[in-house]
Amino acid sequence: MSGPAVLYEPRGRVALITINRPEAMNAINMDVGTGLSEALARFSADPELWVAVVTGAGDKAFSAGADLKAVAAGGMTRISEAGKPGIADLLRRYIEKPVVAAVNGYALGGGMEIALACDLIVASENASFGLPEVRRGLVAAGGGMLRLPRQMPLKTAMYHVLTGELMSAAEALHWGLVNLVVPHDEVLQKAMALAGRICANAPVAVRESKGVVYRSLDASLYLSEDAWAISDAAAACNRSSEDAAEGPRAFAEKRSPVWKGR
Repeated sequence: MSGPAVLYEPRGRVALITINRPEAMNAINMDVGTGLSEALARFSADPELWVAVVTGAGDKAFSAGADLKAVAAGGMTRISEAGKPGIADLLRRYIEKPVVAAVNGYALGGGMEIALACDLIVASENASFGLPEVRRGLVAAGGGMLRLPRQMPLKTAMYHVLTGELMSAAEALHWGLVNLVVPHDEVLQKAMALAGRICANAPVAVRESKGVVYRSLDASLYLSEDAWAISDAAAACNRSSEDAAEGPRAFAEKRSPVWKGR
């Protein structure tokens, strides 16, 4: 392996996070888990960075999932275990700012679970997605079975969970699992461009809007006030920001807004 297991590169307002084990199909070992944890912590804590893009090094894999050789040798703990450093930071903990996956090849097992945990997915036309754990006598414990039936039809999700068969990028797009399918050599470029489009918006409003969506998914719009309380709280928080005043002022003055992120 050349360099750290996870690369972290700020590019303007975007944090580019790259799983850097191309010789092992970017399989997840403890170094990758720790590196992802540290990268996400840096991104979350930096007010100057508004969106993260997660991808894999090389042109074959986003991530082929857990490093089964390391698992077989007992050299790593459960990568999804709550409270442990690793990809649990992305799989189990809520990240306030948007995260985009640039899936440049195979996204299998834990790799697919990372992609599913992101808010948006840009996929290479060569990408493949799957949870093949049952073929190895394992259970996908990183949220794949929790998120997949929430992001595509139940019967379709169950087919892939129970057979372990892969789906193509075209199939994933058909079921709404990914946002864009692009030529293979353009996947990172398109993902960064999508991140840039998000960064053109007010970061406080983006953050609060993301929070409303996720916090209200299981709340009723009509049988309780829970969903509206979530929406109202987010709107009130945003109204107190400098950016909420800047947006209408810039419109009235016929200029582009200058967001402060506060």
